[in-house]
Amino acid sequence: MGITTTVHLNFRDRALQALEFYRSVFGGRLVAFTYGQAQDVEHPADTDRILWGEVRADNGFHVMAYDVRENQTYDAGDRPFFVSVRGEDAEEITGYWKALSEGATIIADLGPSGWAPLYGMLEDRFGVTWTLDIATPYAG
Repeated sequence: MGITTTVHLNFRDRALQALEFYRSVFGGRLVAFTYGQAQDVEHPADTDRILWGEVRADNGFHVMAYDVRENQTYDAGDRPFFVSVRGEDAEEITGYWKALSEGATIIADLGPSGWAPLYGMLEDRFGVTWTLDIATPYAG
């Protein structure tokens, strides 16, 4: 028996746009369901907001997202989490980096670091902080 962990991103009115963008970067299938489709509308502004959405790709990428309801507080905060994408192929990681970099703020340029042959950090155009790197065994 095992478990998996999946990053779940919280937005207000931007979940679908973010999921579409991440699908364009990593590929995969996007599924999204609105509050209106679920007949779970507490405030008219929620009707077309995403109640549940995800992108899942054959390469292992998986992210979930939703739009916080109108009657709930929402504060994106300042880097409350990072989404970490680790791989073994520099060309693949570099491709993801280039796509995510569009409209992003670069925090650490993609390049060699003291702990990985390739590492970078950016805040994408949706305010989500991503780290991308090449996985290396722990040298303890």
